[in-house]
Amino acid sequence: MITCFIRYHIDPTKQAQFTEYARNWGQAIPRCGADLIGYYAPHEGSSTLAYGVYNIENLAAYEAYRARLAADPLGRENYEFAQREKFLLREDRTFLKLVSAPHGPAEEVG
Repeated sequence: MITCFIRYHIDPTKQAQFTEYARNWGQAIPRCGADLIGYYAPHEGSSTLAYGVYNIENLAAYEAYRARLAADPLGRENYEFAQREKFLLREDRTFLKLVSAPHGPAEEVG
């Protein structure tokens, strides 16, 4: 399993558009085969950084998922919405793997 972290730089005057974009992905991403963890919009601190996070089995599964997402009606509409409204200034994807699992309670040091 790998996790895709998408870091967005957004126009701070268009947070409502980013929220709509994120909600649309909340429907389309799981339908197209990825395990969506969530989309996160600015709250405190930076007004321009936002994130999307989801899990996918591997990079081959990611490529198949991206093809399904591009063919999905809501996926296509959301891509077009972002292009039209220009609220995404930059988008960077990083794929990471979880290395701290299994998580558990801290052991007592005696």
